[in-house]
Amino acid sequence: MVSFLPARWLVPVFGTALMLAAACSATGDDNKLSSGSNSDSSTGGDPGAGAGGNATGGGFLIGGSGQTGGGGIIQDPCDTQCGDVELCDGADAGLDNNCDGTVDEGCPCTTGAVQSCFKGDPAFLSDPGCFAGTQSCSEFSQWNECVGGVHATEMCFTISAGCHAIQAPPFVTTDLHDGLGTFGSDAVSETFEVACPANVNPCPTPMVADYTALQSGEYSVTYTKTLADSSTEECTFPLFIGAPGLRVELVWEWDDNLGDDTVDLDLHLHKPNDTNPWGGSQGNIHDCAYDNCTAFAFDPFFPSPFAPQWFSNTNTPPDPVNWFLSPVLEDNTCYFGPKGNGALWQGIGLGCHNPRLDIDNITCNPLITDPQNFDFCNPENINIDYPPTNEWTRIGVNYYSSHSQLYDVHPVVKVFCDGALAAELGPNGYNQPVAFTPSMGENFGDANAFWLVADVVFLPKDECEETASCVVQPLFQDVTLNTPLINTVGTVTNSFGPAYPPLPMP
Repeated sequence: MVSFLPARWLVPVFGTALMLAAACSATGDDNKLSSGSNSDSSTGGDPGAGAGGNATGGGFLIGGSGQTGGGGIIQDPCDTQCGDVELCDGADAGLDNNCDGTVDEGCPCTTGAVQSCFKGDPAFLSDPGCFAGTQSCSEFSQWNECVGGVHATEMCFTISAGCHAIQAPPFVTTDLHDGLGTFGSDAVSETFEVACPANVNPCPTPMVADYTALQSGEYSVTYTKTLADSSTEECTFPLFIGAPGLRVELVWEWDDNLGDDTVDLDLHLHKPNDTNPWGGSQGNIHDCAYDNCTAFAFDPFFPSPFAPQWFSNTNTPPDPVNWFLSPVLEDNTCYFGPKGNGALWQGIGLGCHNPRLDIDNITCNPLITDPQNFDFCNPENINIDYPPTNEWTRIGVNYYSSHSQLYDVHPVVKVFCDGALAAELGPNGYNQPVAFTPSMGENFGDANAFWLVADVVFLPKDECEETASCVVQPLFQDVTLNTPLINTVGTVTNSFGPAYPPLPMP
């Protein structure tokens, strides 16, 4: 079984457009984090009667830490963060400041932007059982409804004996029974089904009750039990998958042939606060990529001379550190990477390196469902578990080879900050979805395409915050037209690209 992740991993990250910031309560209570919100808590009768508690006459909840405010809004009695108006900027972006059950209503945003959100009193977000959702910016530059998550408006802070949300790191096998509470105690037989987040491709299927997610996000688990009288009952609960720090994930279309000629895209991450040229189709000491940032490159007997050493070997997290070995095995997410890559990291014995590319994907067969099979179509991901603050770092995607395929490829890049989705770029954020045509990957040379995706920065936390803020700034060829910045490999090997933007104001 997998225990819950440390709180730092899945705290929400908020912001205006693609700026995401987390803030604490007004009282500075270390057990309360601010968050956003978007749902109506006044529907459904008695706000004190829900999973885990009965309401008393005074409005306090047994099994939770709440009371009813005006209009049936449930508020934290210790340090409520409900105010009179909805605020839009900085640490208030993504918050349900007026606790009306709707997040950032009337707040402007950039079309295609994504932010985390939380419905109800933000003070409840750090309570066990409470999780942020996600909302996107519409074509009208207004925030859409907050979807997913488990919110204060749903009384997430109460303790339920039935099905409830669980969380786990990517790559680590989770026992889905952990989300059942006592609901499955009378089952004669049972089945689990899992629905994956958007753009998770392929979507793994559970092996009885064991589930191994390869990508971050919110999964939906449906449990069906058969009782002694042959009747059936079911419940649904969320599974939140996330990792600490900065995690970037890349997927694209897999061709449905025998797996010999799938196209090959490569994820790149540039050294923070550095403007040296990229390594092109390969990495260099400033550019973490497939040939210098996987476990092979850090083999102590045959290390790559281009393996990035960006940080200190002696720092203690959360300060940036090259290597970190957690005493909790599951926290070393690289140890569980598919296709034998996890075993390679474990063999080195130093924990996980920062930065690192857990696994490269060259060719694959989409008909293969076993993640450990070499032909499995795995997404690529790149990580800095403990990123520096106040230093931009840049994300890139190289169309390494079309492998003679003749279809357009549409890359999807998801940026996660401490487990929360901070941006989803490619299908969103531009005047039209990013597309690589076959001619962009015709060979392995300088003419192939290199997409400069976005810059990411973590801002220092203040005395109230438990996690740093995260800001994602997409890069554009034309800022007015929102066209993606796609150069050639030859260009990026001679130039870093546009200058970093100014650091966001605190």
